Amino acid sequence: MPSLTIPQTPRYVPAPPTKENLQYADLTIIDLSKAATTEGRAELAVELREALTTHGFCYIINHGYTQAQNERMFDIADIPMSNVPEEEKRAYTGDSKKTGIFQGYKPRQYWHIDAGVRDQHEHYNCNRHVHSLMHPQALRPFLPDIDAFVRHNHHNILYKICRLMALSLELPEDTFVKLHDFDAPGVSYLRFMKYFPRSEEEEVQTKNVWMKGHTDFGSITLLWSQPVAALQIQTKEGWRWVKHIENALLMNIGDSMEFLTGGFYKGTIHRVVQPPIDQRGYTRLSMIYFSFLNDDVKLVPLMESPVLQRVGVNRRCEDDVAPTMKAWRVARISAYGASDLQKSKEPGIEEEVLNGIVVKHYN
Repeated sequence: MPSLTIPQTPRYVPAPPTKENLQYADLTIIDLSKAATTEGRAELAVELREALTTHGFCYIINHGYTQAQNERMFDIADIPMSNVPEEEKRAYTGDSKKTGIFQGYKPRQYWHIDAGVRDQHEHYNCNRHVHSLMHPQALRPFLPDIDAFVRHNHHNILYKICRLMALSLELPEDTFVKLHDFDAPGVSYLRFMKYFPRSEEEEVQTKNVWMKGHTDFGSITLLWSQPVAALQIQTKEGWRWVKHIENALLMNIGDSMEFLTGGFYKGTIHRVVQPPIDQRGYTRLSMIYFSFLNDDVKLVPLMESPVLQRVGVNRRCEDDVAPTMKAWRVARISAYGASDLQKSKEPGIEEEVLNGIVVKHYN
């Protein structure tokens, strides 16, 4: 008979919120509890459309997890980083450059950032089918929590957002739900991620950038809000900080949704920089659910959408050579932090070409 005792977690104590006067992005807050009714979904679809065509990021609140559940998951998120011996970590280290899949650990200094400086953040990546692979010993008692968290992100948050996005494009509500089938071949996954403070020399060499400006390459990203200010998004007014909201999450779209909507919804450029002075010296722990379309989905505009028919589309490549989700994912993951970027004609931008499509990095 399984134990009814909930295993206790080591406590992760996050940094206090910054008191610095930062220029924050004015992001829409989507109250997901309204999605329970037809009228509420219609209202939220309009709000989401406005948010995604303005900033490409928005907050999600009333998503179904309590503050206590949120704190417990952040405690669990730190276990792979702080409670697993280095030797055991090496046994669970993935090789995304070869496989095109994020699974297990990505160690610190795996990626090149700029000017010879390598990254100082560690990941532990977990496929949505949590029990399909082995995990470090310290994490095993908490796999039921992780499995429940993954399923909650996918079924109770992602699917609701998918329905709102479909409505915003005047498509059948289940259009994007079907393209994110939990049991179909694909690699939606949960990432626990911890940034560590860098040396002053590294900060100078990289101009305080911890991760260059980029777009995500999946479909929808769910980032659970945490207090260390470091995430910035590119707006018409320039780079703006993203403010922490207790027990909220941030949602943004990636390249594959930009493909499917013909550029109507664009992946927003975002980056990670050195935190403000009153938060330096703290680690920054994140939980992110990266969702991807089913592997066999071809990344072409959904021209059955009346909205896209009215506004027109901007294809990144011709339909006959468009990659599948799997091909695009493998290309982006294998190249990230490993390929030689070329200077663009546009100032402050570097480029690479993957599957015949230009990918930009904003430095």
